[in-house]
Amino acid sequence: MTFLFLNYLWIAIALATFLSLVALKVRAPYGRHSSGKWGPVVANKWGWVLMELPALLIMPIVSFSGPSPKTNLTFLLVGLWIFHYVYRTLIFPFKIKTKHKKMPVIIVLSAVFFNGINGLLNGYFLGYINTTFAHLNTLNVYFGLFIFFIGMYVNRSSDQYLISLREKQSGYQLPRGGLFESISCPNHFGEIVEWLGFAIIAWNISAVTFVIWTACNLIPRALNHHSWYKDQFNNYPESRKAIFPNLL
Repeated sequence: MTFLFLNYLWIAIALATFLSLVALKVRAPYGRHSSGKWGPVVANKWGWVLMELPALLIMPIVSFSGPSPKTNLTFLLVGLWIFHYVYRTLIFPFKIKTKHKKMPVIIVLSAVFFNGINGLLNGYFLGYINTTFAHLNTLNVYFGLFIFFIGMYVNRSSDQYLISLREKQSGYQLPRGGLFESISCPNHFGEIVEWLGFAIIAWNISAVTFVIWTACNLIPRALNHHSWYKDQFNNYPESRKAIFPNLL
């Protein structure tokens, strides 16, 4: 019951954070929204590594340290988690073209806390709460895997496209083609879809909590990007939404 309450509390904090970010139009000061007004800073690349590292480490360690049975589903979920976070922690930061850009330490620390809690909740469920010998040969696993990898493809291919724009010219460019014709942030859309797929596979409260937190974090970020694009480019397509095609 306590574990369930903690998940509900974390969801409530996610929703409160979402409403605050949207209502106050807060722009997290990193990337294109960088600002020197948020205290001490660290290099962008190392900030990314530090932010994502807790999720990469905590979830697998806690999953395999607990007494719950280690089923094929456990190995699948931990494997998908590691597959995502090895890329996000150890590969992506060194691909982005952000020379000389800095990130406020307070943003890094808040992300460390966010990723640590989400990794702990998901790892604790698999390592200490789960007592069922779930099978992989179920509809939700197949459907969830399909959704997960579609989301991952959209996320990574969109990120790679944005990186390639920076390689061709200095400064930010107007993205064109694919999902960029419908939304400003296909990379954020893809990550939400990816973790939705993970939640469908896992079919537990912690995975649902995580996808809610992912959406509450990335939707305001996408709205800020969308507003920034419209300010920067006079010819920005009016039909484009921020993150969900034809919706938002």
